[in-house]
Amino acid sequence: MGSAEVEHEAVSNFRKYLRISSVHPNVDYSECVEFLSSYAKDLRLPVRVVEVHPKKPIVVITLAGSNPELSSVLLNSHMDVVPVSPECWSHDPFAAEKDENGNIFARGAQDMKCVGIQYLETIRRYIKEGLTLKRTVHLSFVPDEEIGGVLGMALFIEHEEFKKLNVGFCLDEGMPNPTEEFLLAYAERPIWHLTLKCSGTSGHGSLLHDNTAGEKVHYLINKFMQFRNSEKKKLLSNPALTVGDVTTVNLTMLKGGLQSNVVPAELQVTFDIRVAVDVDHKHLVDTIKQWCNEAGGGIEMDFEAQDPLMGLTKLDDSNPWWLAFKRECDKMNLSLKKVVFPGGTDCRFLRNIGIPALGYSPMNNTPNLLHGHDEYLNEKIFLRGIDIYYNIIKAVASS
Repeated sequence: MGSAEVEHEAVSNFRKYLRISSVHPNVDYSECVEFLSSYAKDLRLPVRVVEVHPKKPIVVITLAGSNPELSSVLLNSHMDVVPVSPECWSHDPFAAEKDENGNIFARGAQDMKCVGIQYLETIRRYIKEGLTLKRTVHLSFVPDEEIGGVLGMALFIEHEEFKKLNVGFCLDEGMPNPTEEFLLAYAERPIWHLTLKCSGTSGHGSLLHDNTAGEKVHYLINKFMQFRNSEKKKLLSNPALTVGDVTTVNLTMLKGGLQSNVVPAELQVTFDIRVAVDVDHKHLVDTIKQWCNEAGGGIEMDFEAQDPLMGLTKLDDSNPWWLAFKRECDKMNLSLKKVVFPGGTDCRFLRNIGIPALGYSPMNNTPNLLHGHDEYLNEKIFLRGIDIYYNIIKAVASS
């Protein structure tokens, strides 16, 4: 085999990690823990496993700094991945196959096992060079981010082991971008999952009853879709906006009914709402309550999730972490596009306790296939990401 055909060690490790099927539902994290613990042993770094909830382990690998009294840098990634529809993939989603163009296909290739390995391989370079950073750097690998992080990072930040880390700044996942620009997330929209339970007159399906659950659901769907359309127009009318700058509304579930000739006593409709960062939460709730009253009453609002206003990471001279990050990007001539992350990541838990956090995955010139079919990452983009992290992490850990 010629040297040109030899696969880079970092790429091989990336593909090994992708082959671990840490997929929802009911993820078994034991193989991930074993893989990461072995990685730490290979790097001769201390590793500890914190179980914040039964079967929800968090792996922490630490590179000690020369001044451990300073606040540390946390490099966070999640071990879990979302489900797949294998019949819709051109490659086995857990085989990490690489095509002739160097594209590596696997669930988690973009979201976000790539970043976890890039962190580790960056640390490997520091160790090989005998480089000691001023600040301690912790790498955390957490569970359940893809289902909200309630039993993962949300519990970890309250745990004594997290407090011992003395975290001053966090890097976490961002998004791929098909252009030359790199996306940088400094904020996230609150997540609201709202079910409206509509009660009404029940009876025979051949009659025209008043005050039915179906009429109420119809009215509410119309109101939410009108709101959705207004936000969509706002997004499309301003090229400077991204989807994270508006409130998104999607109808995700409809439930109810006994059989086709019985008017049901209750119907339920569920909406996934991601609230723009500049929206008054009380006003939005009051508006939804008003719609429920206009629909005829007898409607129960049930929030499965109702995030409060989220913390923002300042991107100005008041934030030395940002200044160090931006300085290195400028040196590398990387073009950054600052965005509000459209989904939810573990960054929100850090920001909400006052820790600055940036969502950044070095994946430009890459189509966004997060949670999509045939998710892939090119090996050249992956390897360049290690070069980028090498400079950025060194800069923030030396600030």
